[in-house]
Amino acid sequence: MTQSQGVEQTEVHISSMVVHAMPDYLLDVRKHIEQLPGTEIHAESPNGKLVVVVESQTQTYITDVIEKIAGLDHVLSTALVYHQIESQAD
Repeated sequence: MTQSQGVEQTEVHISSMVVHAMPDYLLDVRKHIEQLPGTEIHAESPNGKLVVVVESQTQTYITDVIEKIAGLDHVLSTALVYHQIESQAD
């Protein structure tokens, strides 16, 4: 955290990724992703692709979530497509 003129600043990291899972296991992959704090599934296709948004106060958490999703059984690939950092005054 940084301070500017006595006001605390916090960062908000917003990332989105495409997750490609084996279609027969899409429901299982969805359940695992939905259990990760700060994640939200915005779209899915029957061929096993999900659009996942992650929001966190740290970039480290975003990276950890991407690694966890990539390591799930039946996940074929993950691709980060967007990352934004916003600073907000408390």
